[in-house]
This record gives sequence, structure tokens and C-alpha cells, in this order.
Amino acid sequence: MAQQIFPFLDPQAALDGTQVLPVACEVKWDFAADRPVYRAGQPVFVERAAAVAVWAWNALHTERWRWPLFTSNYGNEIDSLMGQTWSEDYKRAEVRRYVTECLMVSPYVKRLDNMVVAFHAGKLTVKFDLVSIYGMVQMEVNDLV
Repeated sequence: MAQQIFPFLDPQAALDGTQVLPVACEVKWDFAADRPVYRAGQPVFVERAAAVAVWAWNALHTERWRWPLFTSNYGNEIDSLMGQTWSEDYKRAEVRRYVTECLMVSPYVKRLDNMVVAFHAGKLTVKFDLVSIYGMVQMEVNDLV
């Protein structure tokens, strides 16, 4: 046996592809009010595609590297575009890239389709179809910048 710093870790275990993901579960989110949903003082939970949508919403509303609570893979870098004098087309392309990088880290997300990025009156809106392992969810995310 080769000596390792962490002998209990098996690097091949993460690479064999036979692991089954647990069912995605999140606290239900009121997207219009941008807050979690509670009933009788207890959080309401959702599963599968709805849970992946909640995760995506929250990841897109979290600045990457700002909060030590989250890993370096969680969140987005859209805030880095604020105040830049780049063209609208360049900013749109960067937003597409940042959104894709943000969401594709999840093993539950297969792809993003039909993404439309729009700037209006200083506000950013991104619409897309999030295709998860559970199916497709249409998302519209506002006020990212």
C-alpha cells in the first residue's frame, strides 16, 4: 500500500461513475418575494426539478468567493461586470458564460438551453431552460446586477 497523507481517501471512488445521486431536496422558494416558504413556522421542502430550480436561483444570487460559508465552486461572478465600459454584446456573452459556469457545477444540471440575456434600465434579466436529470424547468432571473 502506498503511503498517503490521507490514506482513507480513495481518489478512484469519485471517478467510477457508479454512484447514484440522492434525490435533490431544498426549501421551497418564493421567487417573486425572494425568500423561503414557511408553513406553520416550518420550512416547506420541494424535491427533484423544483429543488434544482431553487438551488440554481440561490446560486445565481450569490457572489462567488464573497462568503466563506460556500465553496469556491458556488455562486457567480456577474458582479465583476458592474462599472465596466465594455460593449453590451461583450457583457451579454460574459453573463452567458458566468451563468453557465455557475450552474453546470451541479451534477443535477445537464444543460442550459435557450438563454436570453437582457439589460434594461440598469437591470439584468436572464431567461433560460434548465435541463436537469429530472426534466426541464423554465427560469427567469432578475436583478442580478
